[in-house]
Amino acid sequence: MGMLVYLTRRLISLFLSLVVASMVIFLVVEVAPGDPASYMLGINAQPDTIAALRTELGLDQPKLQRYFSWVTGMMTGDFGTSYTYRAPVAQMIADRMWISLPLALMALTLSALIAFPAGLLAASKRGKAGDVSVMAATQLGVAIPNFWFAMLLVLLFAIKLRWVSAGGFAGWDNPMAAIKSLTLPAIALALPQAAILTRVLRSALIDTLSEDFMRTARAKGLTRGQTLWRHGLRNALIPVLTILGLQFSFLLAGAIIIEQVFYLPGLGRLIFQSITQRDLIVVESVVMLLVFAVIVVNFLTDLAYALVDPRLRSRA
Repeated sequence: MGMLVYLTRRLISLFLSLVVASMVIFLVVEVAPGDPASYMLGINAQPDTIAALRTELGLDQPKLQRYFSWVTGMMTGDFGTSYTYRAPVAQMIADRMWISLPLALMALTLSALIAFPAGLLAASKRGKAGDVSVMAATQLGVAIPNFWFAMLLVLLFAIKLRWVSAGGFAGWDNPMAAIKSLTLPAIALALPQAAILTRVLRSALIDTLSEDFMRTARAKGLTRGQTLWRHGLRNALIPVLTILGLQFSFLLAGAIIIEQVFYLPGLGRLIFQSITQRDLIVVESVVMLLVFAVIVVNFLTDLAYALVDPRLRSRA
């Protein structure tokens, strides 16, 4: 019963968040300066030509009507038609999602594979050389901007060593070439996130060391490392799950600069191009989709909390 109430409350919160987000996104994009029709036709276009194009694009309709048309269309999978490319926005998003989503998953996987061993090592060697080394490395990882690190990777592995191309995407017709195209961008995205996750995991594990069950485990003969791995990690997962959820959302929605550096035709690059071209319907739809992904990931993170810590269900 507690789990059902917990789930219902989270679903209501998810729905309300989506409604508020859709209104904010629409209003922010609509009040941005510039007219898409004027941009598309150029500075020498005649007023009647601009008016005709505005009618064709539906820009002459009341904003409230356009908002409801946009929302109801998204609910049925119709994201509208791009002003610039005259192509269905849903298809444009689907084509680019096959780049941004694997990139985000690769980066998140790399982040976790680096952070979990590093965090466990630092916590088990607290105050010793291993801990100091890991913390120094994470401090460097947090301080370096990922786009600057991306350029260093390009200089080293693409220009100097010529192991990979400097940019572009090979396409999924050749899976190995596609993965190779995403490797450097994934590393550039993953390392700063791994540094953050390592520090959070180390702090959470150290906090569990003072718990009674950890002292009991040590009294039974387990080493510090074994105690952390077998008993501490599960109890330290809640803050780690929070960071993982936020990181996936960031990696999916916040890779605009990295996609620009590596010339990847993903969602981030699509947003950038659509903003410069005043393609409002594309900007609104892509941003709404990314917000939806963020909210859903946070919802799933809340459910993971309830599975890891049953006390959360009993409080619902």
